Amino acid sequence: MRAMLLDAPRHPLRSVTVADPSPGDGQVLVRVGACGLCRTDLHVVDGELTHPKLPLIPGHQVVGEVVETGAGVDTVRAGDRIGIPWLGWTCGTCAYCTTGRENLCDHARFTGYDIDGGYAEYTVADARFCFPIDPSYSDVEAAPLLCAGLIGYRSLKAAGDGVRLGLYGFGASAHIVAQVARHQSRRVFAITRPGDTASQDFAMRLGAVWAGDTDHTPPEELDAAIVFAPVGALVPLALGAVARGGTVVCAGIHMSDIPSFPYELLWGERTVRSVANLTRRDGTEFLALAHRIPVRAEVETMPLDQANAALARLRDGRVQGALVLTVA
Repeated sequence: MRAMLLDAPRHPLRSVTVADPSPGDGQVLVRVGACGLCRTDLHVVDGELTHPKLPLIPGHQVVGEVVETGAGVDTVRAGDRIGIPWLGWTCGTCAYCTTGRENLCDHARFTGYDIDGGYAEYTVADARFCFPIDPSYSDVEAAPLLCAGLIGYRSLKAAGDGVRLGLYGFGASAHIVAQVARHQSRRVFAITRPGDTASQDFAMRLGAVWAGDTDHTPPEELDAAIVFAPVGALVPLALGAVARGGTVVCAGIHMSDIPSFPYELLWGERTVRSVANLTRRDGTEFLALAHRIPVRAEVETMPLDQANAALARLRDGRVQGALVLTVA
């Protein structure tokens, strides 16, 4: 099969031909139709997440068709269309797994990091950690829902039920979260990099009540804010924008250091918290909700062999909405 391979951090992916993988017990072999690009892919390729399996096939927003099942698989069958997310395996026995917090599993393994992912024509995955994909979505449309959507949804739940919601960074996750928030009758305030009028216009088109940059304070106090951009300096800014009792959620798996800030910004029972990974329950809830709303990701596509160019566009902030590699 064709695949894009990471040999070492901070090296370009290499186009290779390798043997097709085979499913083991409990696994499925999937013919990949599309794989979304995610900023986490950049953190892996750029060496900011420091312990990937090497060599590695990246990619963890995978949609494709099951072509073979391993022993013991009875939840899916050949011909089913499924999505493969970031969380690829958990132990099921640690204190986190047994208390409904499998996203924090001591021994978790992640797609496109510990497990070869979807920048390839075929991949294997643990059948228990795959999701059925509603036929109303094409492979390309569904791919961004599997991380940008899922992590965004978990972040939105962590933000609480407040009506006035700030989104710092308006990329793949934020543009999906904005649709869910509007469905829930929340008011969305989008905050972007200075000068990024294209993202601000994009946010307004998706129903934001205000869009501006980090040089300007939102016109109302926020009940909660989600920081999607991996920039630690945004955390004090968000704290300064939320009302007493408000919550700031850090949604990324990696972020630059948060600078020191005066206690006054935190005082008033404000909360800063992170979101780590996802649970299968998040996936089931969100994908059902996305179909009902319906959530529609705005997607640009590039072919598999242009994965390096696609990652460069994502790194430089030259993507509106989500970017997806087409494979099949």
